[in-house]
Amino acid sequence: MRRRAFDTLVSAVGMFLVLVLIVAGSLLAWGHYYIGNQVHTQLASQQIYFPAANSPAVAAPEFAAMRQYGGQLLTTGAQAEVYADHFIANHIKEVAGGKTYAQVSALAMQQPKNQTLANQANTLFKGETLRSILLTAYAFDTIGMIMGYASIGAFVAAAVLLVLSIFGLYHARKTDPTEEILIPEPDFQSVRASA
Repeated sequence: MRRRAFDTLVSAVGMFLVLVLIVAGSLLAWGHYYIGNQVHTQLASQQIYFPAANSPAVAAPEFAAMRQYGGQLLTTGAQAEVYADHFIANHIKEVAGGKTYAQVSALAMQQPKNQTLANQANTLFKGETLRSILLTAYAFDTIGMIMGYASIGAFVAAAVLLVLSIFGLYHARKTDPTEEILIPEPDFQSVRASA
C-alpha cells in the first residue's frame, strides 16, 4: 500500500472520529446540564431547609454531617444525600426501634387494632419514601456530574484527534508518492531452496 494513501485513510478515519466525539461530547454536556437543572428545580420546589447549624435538632453526633448546610435550602444531590442519610435515616431508626416499614407493616397487618403499630407504619412509610426520593435525586445528580466529566473527556479527545489527523494529512502531502508501507518481506528460505 502506498504510504500517502495510508496516511490519508488514517487521517480521514481520525476526522470522522473527531465528529463522533464532538457529537457525543455535546450530548453528554446537554445531559449534564439538563439533569443538573431538573434536580435543582425539583428539590428547590420542595422547600426543604436544613436546620440551623447550632439547632438542637442537629446537636447529636449522628447529625454532624448536617451542620455544613445549616439553614440552607436543599437544592443539590449532595445535600439530598446528606439529608436522607444523616437526618431522615436517623429519625426513622427512632420510630420503631430500628425496624423498617416492611417489618412494622407486617406486624400491623397481624394486629389490625394496634393503633401504635399503624401509626409507626404510616410514619415509616412517609419517611422511607422521602428518603428514597432524595437518594434518587442524589443518584441522578451523580450521573449528571459523570456526564459532565465524560463530555470534557470527549472534547479533549476530539481536539487531540483533530491535531493528529491534521498532522497525518500534512505528512501525506510531504510523502513521496511512490513510497510503500507494509511491504511483505521476501522469503529467503524459498529463494535458497530454489538455488
